[in-house]
Amino acid sequence: MKEQLKQLLKIEERINYLNQVKDYSNWGNLDGFKTSCERLKQNVYEYPVDQLWGEVRKLHDSISFLEQRAEEQLTPMERVRIVRNTQRFSLKDILENVYDDYTELGGQEDANIDPAMICAKATLTRKGKKKPYTVTVMVIGQESGHGEEFRNGGSCRPEGNEKALRYMRVAETEGIPIHFYVFTPGSYPVEEYPGAAQQIARNIYAMTKLRVPSVSFISEGGSGGAEAIGLSDYRLMASHGYYSVISPEGAAAIEGRVKEGNKAPAELIELCAERLRLTALDNLNHGIIDRIIQEPPLGARRDDFAFFATLRSEMISATDRVVLSTKSFKSFRTWEIHRRKSKKASEEVDVGVSWDLSRDEVERLLQQRSQKYLAMATHGYQGRPEAQQGLLRQAVVSTEHLYYTLRYDILKNQKRQVRKVLSDVSGEGLVMLKRLTEPLRNAVSFFKERNNKRPSRLITYSGNGQNGSPRPDPLELTDTYTSPLANEDRTVTCPNAAKHGCKDLWVPDLYGEFAGVCETCGHHFPLEYHWYLKNIFDPGSIRFFNAHLTAQNPLGYTGFAERIEAAREKTGRRSSNITFTAAVDGIQIVVAVLYSEFRNGTVGSAEGEKFVQACKLAQRKKRPLLAYVHTTGGIRIQEGTLGVIQMPKCTMAVREYIDSGGLYLVVYDNNSYAGPLASFLGCSPYQFAIRSSRIGFAGPRVIRETTGIDIPPDYHSARNALRRGHIQGIWDRREFRRNLYKALLTMGSPSLYYR
Repeated sequence: MKEQLKQLLKIEERINYLNQVKDYSNWGNLDGFKTSCERLKQNVYEYPVDQLWGEVRKLHDSISFLEQRAEEQLTPMERVRIVRNTQRFSLKDILENVYDDYTELGGQEDANIDPAMICAKATLTRKGKKKPYTVTVMVIGQESGHGEEFRNGGSCRPEGNEKALRYMRVAETEGIPIHFYVFTPGSYPVEEYPGAAQQIARNIYAMTKLRVPSVSFISEGGSGGAEAIGLSDYRLMASHGYYSVISPEGAAAIEGRVKEGNKAPAELIELCAERLRLTALDNLNHGIIDRIIQEPPLGARRDDFAFFATLRSEMISATDRVVLSTKSFKSFRTWEIHRRKSKKASEEVDVGVSWDLSRDEVERLLQQRSQKYLAMATHGYQGRPEAQQGLLRQAVVSTEHLYYTLRYDILKNQKRQVRKVLSDVSGEGLVMLKRLTEPLRNAVSFFKERNNKRPSRLITYSGNGQNGSPRPDPLELTDTYTSPLANEDRTVTCPNAAKHGCKDLWVPDLYGEFAGVCETCGHHFPLEYHWYLKNIFDPGSIRFFNAHLTAQNPLGYTGFAERIEAAREKTGRRSSNITFTAAVDGIQIVVAVLYSEFRNGTVGSAEGEKFVQACKLAQRKKRPLLAYVHTTGGIRIQEGTLGVIQMPKCTMAVREYIDSGGLYLVVYDNNSYAGPLASFLGCSPYQFAIRSSRIGFAGPRVIRETTGIDIPPDYHSARNALRRGHIQGIWDRREFRRNLYKALLTMGSPSLYYR
């Protein structure tokens, strides 16, 4: 009877699993089967052995049939429930069954820096040409746990992501590959240092140029939390996993405009899960992942040892593929021939592949990683970047690259070297050299003064021209544009009137002469983005580029095409990112502006591509890059993972620009939240905010629903962001132009083109 009872317990577990997948809807009479199972368990000793075995077999066949039917008809939301099930395998199960041995780093279990993030040094035994050998890898991933509350369901705090970054650096120092495992519904939204958004941005920025091979496996990938360890050279995904910009429940709350405290209807949640295109096949079709690892019906569970064997082979094969892609074609061809002779594509082959990379191979690895991410989601928008239009335009771009490289990288460096040599010459020799070159220098100075009428650049305005004559302050705000809000003949009350005793403000003065700023307390009223375009930059200096790139509806999200068209008609623009070149008192810069009027400044494929092209232009022409965030609501959820992938994609472009010696400035205004802050904005070393702006990873409602904590009203204020180290300074709107000019002269590399 023990064997029959054991079988009944297994059947009961399978029924419970099916019930959870089907959301307890009594699908296929599951409740009836559960009642039958309970009855057999309670009366197990009252049945003859043959009759009991017959009943167990009948119940087993019925559940097997239902499991087969459920697998054939799985909906996206049911896949989400499979991933969230407590019977689902977790990272600890993988460490125990995929790797031969491991040592957890940064603490164990609940005595850990952040139990939701596990870092471990693991070993694998591999087949060699003659004998087995052991390799070491760094394993980093979220641990959702099996009902362990201290794991927080795999939702990492900033310190957990910081721990992951620390051990990425360790792996880089030791030259060993990294295996990332993504098991997270999203990151824990707290702003206290190091801050959720800031730490994710630091992780992505570092991963763009990690000098070791990396492979990631995705089971549950939730937005920014997944991206904190998701950027890798090869991305695998479980066939029953999901990877999404937002949870289906979150999307339903937004789409249904559900009031706080209420739940979205189940039908709307199911619909949003389908619209988000979050399954493994969807992500493979969109080029977001590289390969799907097949699981058994209804997903692999914690005791599925056959799946762990498959996963082991896939991780080793993927690491081999990344390493071999950096080597000569002959080595890759040999490996591919052996692989094709294997019975399975994922089967480990008896070819010794060293995972150590030479310096040249590392450079090839970084180049391939860059190409991989910069090429993602290019089908998510309409149009073609100007730099890629036709042979003539590409020839112009190549010529520009050659010209600016010659002018600023070669000639200017040579000039700098000459200056260094001159400064090292002895005093006597220098005096003699000056005497010999004095006639030539005088002649050069004469022509220079004659042709250069522009005064020398000063950080602060002196009030005098070159000859001591008074001249207008070039850094005063240009009053070429007045907000249409100034046309209303009425008064408004400052929000800080009760605290600071501010007087009522007459609207024409407030939005005209006062630039939207209360003169008593300095509160900044919101202004449209046009005000900045007209008043911050030199008149007539703005030249737009890539304005034709058009945001669209790549997932076919129901009703979204009409919303995009309405945003185009409202703004007269094609995306929420405006890119242009401009000048600030003669200093040429490249600017990207995210503005609120177009879908609340959300970022999708078109916006991401325009930002990448702005980085490339600034890098090519050796100009500073300014990202002015008038408003951003985060990543555009209607583009699914095509939107999420803009986080690593744009960060890759920023990293390459900064590494080339560029100056990248970010200025926040109004409301700036979510994915862009946790990636290509938050990775800037120079971030500032306009006073009265609000900056954070998640809004107050999301924080309340996620953590159960009521945050104070000023939690996302610019002052608190400064206190946490998120930003480096707070700017007054009236001083924006002056502060920007000062930043251009005092920040970044001293070898910038205009220095």
